[in-house]
Amino acid sequence: MSHEPIDRNREDGEGQARPEVAAVVGCGVIGAGWAARLALSGVTVRVADPAPGAEVLLREVVDNAIETWSSLGLADGAPSPHDRLTVTASIDAAVDGAHFIQESVPERLELKRSVLAAIEAAAPADALIASSTSGIRPTELQRMMAGPERLVVGHPFNPVYLLPLVEVVGGAATAPSAIERAMAVYRALGMRPLHVRVEIDAFIADRLLEAVWREALWLVNDGVATTSEIDDAITYGFGLRWAQMGLFETYRVAGGTGGFRHFIEQFGPTLDWPWTKLTDTPPFTPELVDKIVEQSDTQSGHHDLRELERIRDRNIVGFLEVLERNRWGAGNTLAAQRSNGPPK
Repeated sequence: MSHEPIDRNREDGEGQARPEVAAVVGCGVIGAGWAARLALSGVTVRVADPAPGAEVLLREVVDNAIETWSSLGLADGAPSPHDRLTVTASIDAAVDGAHFIQESVPERLELKRSVLAAIEAAAPADALIASSTSGIRPTELQRMMAGPERLVVGHPFNPVYLLPLVEVVGGAATAPSAIERAMAVYRALGMRPLHVRVEIDAFIADRLLEAVWREALWLVNDGVATTSEIDDAITYGFGLRWAQMGLFETYRVAGGTGGFRHFIEQFGPTLDWPWTKLTDTPPFTPELVDKIVEQSDTQSGHHDLRELERIRDRNIVGFLEVLERNRWGAGNTLAAQRSNGPPK
């Protein structure tokens, strides 16, 4: 379903848009990241996940989030987000009285449908429901819902508490007002909502990521490059450009004074060359999996998971601060978030 574009720069009503009480259903890495961002933004959050280790994971992720927000000056003088969090194994207990609900269970259609049915059966009738799915069309999620008009996709990026982008997608039955509400809620949480106006599998960002991922798999499969070499090609090269200019703006600069037309005239013909295998993927054999795992362990196995997360977060904080000083890209989102001050 296609909706009219939403004004992505509109900031009216952000204070009113921030929910007082929110629920997060599913506490993996994404769900925990949502809970951290919500709690750090001053929202009371109830988290539902029956897994025995859910609360431990949540508290560790929140600790990382506190460190990053403190280093950005966003948490100064604010109450501890841990005090705003409650963990329960019951969906009913989590969503009761919640104004906003973010579903973040694993990417299995039938599981998500059953969880969404349980959410809407127990949630207030006017609560907005969002799914963190990274690729399932919202129309598919809505098929078993009694009130599908209030469901949107709100697809974030890891770490949710630090990266501002969230893709907002409506399904065939989604009310335009639900899109408006979701955009306002995410803006109030210091995020940059991107309205995906045409419903499509995997939305926008993941379709781009999947293209790079497929090509990387071929490079490893064919013995052209290791996981470390591929990551070096990104982190020492075009990844640094993409952190502050996207694909088209980067190529516009590459076109020199002739602009994008000159770039297309110069490099466009290479699209017809047989360089890419993006329309196909290598067979995901045990041998390929073993090769990737072995190379990845050699590359990063000396760091534990939480250490890697902290390294990643500190680097992103530095990028954001530079972009804020230059009044560019995601730095503008940080500046707007900072202007609102810490939550009371």
